[in-house]
Amino acid sequence: MEKNLASSSDASGADWAAPGAGETEVSPYRWVALFIVWAAFLLSYVDRVAWSTVAAPVGASLGIKVSLLGAFVTAFYAGYVVANIIGGMLTDFLGGRAMMTLALLPLGVFTFFFGETTSLTVGILIQLAMGFAAGADYSAGMKVIPAWFTRDRGRAMGIYTTATSLAVVLANAIVPTISAQYGWSSAFRMLGVATFAWGIVSLLFLKNRPGGERAPVRNSAKEMLGLLRNRNLIFLSIAGCGGLWATVGFGAWGNALMTRQYGISSVVAGSIIASFGIGAVIAKPTLGWISDLPGVSRRLMSILVLVAFAITLMVFGMCSTVTQFYIVAPVLGAFSYGYLPVLMAQVSDASGKRLAGASAGWTNAIWQMGSAVSPLAVGHVYGGTHSIVLAVLTLAIGPVVGLIAMLFVSRRIAQI
Repeated sequence: MEKNLASSSDASGADWAAPGAGETEVSPYRWVALFIVWAAFLLSYVDRVAWSTVAAPVGASLGIKVSLLGAFVTAFYAGYVVANIIGGMLTDFLGGRAMMTLALLPLGVFTFFFGETTSLTVGILIQLAMGFAAGADYSAGMKVIPAWFTRDRGRAMGIYTTATSLAVVLANAIVPTISAQYGWSSAFRMLGVATFAWGIVSLLFLKNRPGGERAPVRNSAKEMLGLLRNRNLIFLSIAGCGGLWATVGFGAWGNALMTRQYGISSVVAGSIIASFGIGAVIAKPTLGWISDLPGVSRRLMSILVLVAFAITLMVFGMCSTVTQFYIVAPVLGAFSYGYLPVLMAQVSDASGKRLAGASAGWTNAIWQMGSAVSPLAVGHVYGGTHSIVLAVLTLAIGPVVGLIAMLFVSRRIAQI
């Protein structure tokens, strides 16, 4: 079944690209398209991690227990998981531009109003809505990129995924500072306005595919459901879920662990996590570019990065001084996000361009289940033990599960 599905994807992908395949490689606009989806992903991710940068002080002012500080993050990802399943399929029907716009405009509105949160219940409801609104931005980007990039798809994915790590840098560098000077509500209002504005930009300037290409044949529900039987996609989904369990869990708790365990100020902790993000920004395009080189195994790259991720997490848990955190954080950032472009390229390879939106939606929905659960799991462990070592050990379980899953991915996935 897997082999037949791959062959079908090859055929449909070739038929889609045949009239103007060269344009995907030479058109300067492809970099404009990549920038638009990259910036959309950046703003979406800043919106989702902004709470984590101020969770400890703002949570205390709202009377939220330390064990529940991750509840807002979990609520966001609960909505995000559901929206990925729906949004991935709709992206293949409506196109990347339409779904990008439908994701960003409501996300901007909900982010703006999250600044008015006065209780745990209200905050959870708004974050749930934010996650549901944002759920299609990833699938939209994963639909647009394969349409414009073919031979250098890994590099494009690497650049695209720098948005998430750069978002961590920007959120930690900007949100705590704005919150300290103008109040945390103002920070979320600014983010909401910026997100809404970029939704308008996407609507006006994003193109779904090169002009010389025919519109792709509509995918049937049977074809989309057939992706669920693709062995490679199944294990790539498990691997991504394990990886993001640790990536998002650390993003949600990294600041709070340092501020509560060692009394580090929120501004300094934000600076440390910003250096974590810088490491990721450098690693993503580098690893994506390497994965495009002839003879390089994306599967093996994924396994090695996940192993290093688990080990570096434990090293971070043993740190206790600001200097030590500054040294380890960039390295941890490189490994905690570096596996993503390599996994994403393999997802695209396994499904083909015509089913790129649906495959991205299905796999990312499973990936984000780890994102949804890990903040609460870490909160429960840390709230009960007040041990940073046990907290990061809980996180490290994810990459270990991920690398085991990668062992079952085929050594050779047909590239489209």
